[in-house]
Amino acid sequence: MTQALDSTALDQLFLAARTYNKFTTEPVSDDLLKQLYDLYKWGPTSMNTQPGRVVFVRSVEGKERLKPALMPNNVEKTMAAPVVAIVAFDSTFYEHMPTQFPANPGARDMFANNAGLSAETASRNSALQGAYLIMAARALGLAAGPMSGFNPAAVNEAFFPDGRLKVNFLINLGWGDPSGNRPRGPRLAFEDSVVMA
Repeated sequence: MTQALDSTALDQLFLAARTYNKFTTEPVSDDLLKQLYDLYKWGPTSMNTQPGRVVFVRSVEGKERLKPALMPNNVEKTMAAPVVAIVAFDSTFYEHMPTQFPANPGARDMFANNAGLSAETASRNSALQGAYLIMAARALGLAAGPMSGFNPAAVNEAFFPDGRLKVNFLINLGWGDPSGNRPRGPRLAFEDSVVMA
């Protein structure tokens, strides 16, 4: 039987975790980004579709390409973050289905022949994978600041001009500086958010 995590782990992942707006100047290494991927890749997706793709933007040139797509209030913190993860999805994710979901030999064609199902699956499951990335980052001691305040068309044009990949959302990553944290926002009560059926 799987053991429940202790309170220290729960605090790091959820209870004391924060969305960070400010980071130290300490860089995030290639090895740590690989470790991050090797952790979050195990999060479940429907039919093991794994449509999520990530661009880790760290260079000055990469950030300058991203900058025009950001809403004004997101520019400063994003330019200062050691890493910006562009969480995207591969619109042709189904090409990997024969190896990633061999239990259903018809899975590739099911998605390839249904554009609506394919698009919905790619968007939903890449969002899940982005959430796993956030939790894996926290588990490894990194801080994360997810954002949707940007122009998706501009990000796609700058980073995915062939149209196969499409941005879902952005995550600033690094070693958190709590001086940039706002007061923590409240969460809805159980009875306001959950229905028992």
